[in-house]
Amino acid sequence: MYSQHNIELEVSKGDIANQPELDVVVNAANAELAPGGGVAGAIHKAAGHGLYKECKPLAPIYPGEAVITNAYKLPNKKIIHCLGPVYGKDKPEKELLASCYRNSLKIAESNHLNSIGFPGISTGIFGFPADLAVEVVFNTVLAELPHLEHLKKIKFVVFNDKDLHLYESKLKTISTD
Repeated sequence: MYSQHNIELEVSKGDIANQPELDVVVNAANAELAPGGGVAGAIHKAAGHGLYKECKPLAPIYPGEAVITNAYKLPNKKIIHCLGPVYGKDKPEKELLASCYRNSLKIAESNHLNSIGFPGISTGIFGFPADLAVEVVFNTVLAELPHLEHLKKIKFVVFNDKDLHLYESKLKTISTD
């Protein structure tokens, strides 16, 4: 764990759909905000059918965009859905990925939420190289920290040991700078 501007940054391996201590979790959504594979599938399955009913009229969203819904059967208050870029297709990839994190933080902040959990956005079937994504993620989040009043905890919830190591290594580098 690392703290800057009175905001905790934490990394853990786990299920983004089971983060009861967080006010909001982020869904690495598809453009239609529909159930699918990966993170979107896990979140929709855990939240129940009501989530997709609320999502339908909000779609489509475009790479870098984010929207907020209720959390339904998830243990959180809200879900922020963002569409990450498909690596090699959606340009400019880094800027679009940064927009996902920036827009998610702004939505959480404007809804007076105190804690947020991010999965790895675009690093699964969208093919964004995880090591490059981690650089974009931390550069973006660190740049936003001074502008946050309500958020006090940002948690990165990763799915595998390789990503856990990447995020922990980057967090350790930041904390020693």
